Amino acid sequence: MRISELSRRSAVPTATIKYYLREGLLPPGRATAATQAEYDESHLRRLRLVRALIGVRGLSVSATREVLGAVAEHAGERHQVLGLVLGARPVDEDAPAPGPAPGPAPEPAREPAPGAAEVDALIGALGWEVSEYAPARAALGETLETLRSLGAALDPATLRGYAELAERTAVLDLDQLDPDADPLEQAERALLRTVLLEPALLALRRLAQENESARRGG
Repeated sequence: MRISELSRRSAVPTATIKYYLREGLLPPGRATAATQAEYDESHLRRLRLVRALIGVRGLSVSATREVLGAVAEHAGERHQVLGLVLGARPVDEDAPAPGPAPGPAPEPAREPAPGAAEVDALIGALGWEVSEYAPARAALGETLETLRSLGAALDPATLRGYAELAERTAVLDLDQLDPDADPLEQAERALLRTVLLEPALLALRRLAQENESARRGG
């Protein structure tokens, strides 16, 4: 397909596609003339993923390039690809740890992140397989610490109840993905549904709370 057709099918302006090509977010098409090229379905899938990473997840062009590079390294591993695209794991997770730097003695080990022990205990109790680098670990730990500091700490049973609700939601999320689809297409759909559906899930929770309050209050 020509770039005009690629633009029409992806809903991305031609000028933006040319910018993505210059920035290395899209591989070049097959040259057919000095100023013309042909593109295929792989360009369309990648372009849709780029659009989702920048327009929905809000990544910069440079960050998007890093994610796409990491995705290319794990092209045959759907679990890794989804984790990278959704931000569940950093792009440099597998990078070797740097060696000791010359000079003064290293600083003392840092204190554990807020709530880290509680989060680790929850994940262990549920038997979840979660990367130690997952940003959501720190986000959950900080939230639990904030609740505790305000006198609204969650007891372990309540926290586990919320986690089990989240587990069922995750099953619904991944059940909607076509297992036979291209990994890039799966990643784009997962990203759209994760980011764009979160406000709807919050709204449903508010509606359910109002209904439950009315039920209990008669």
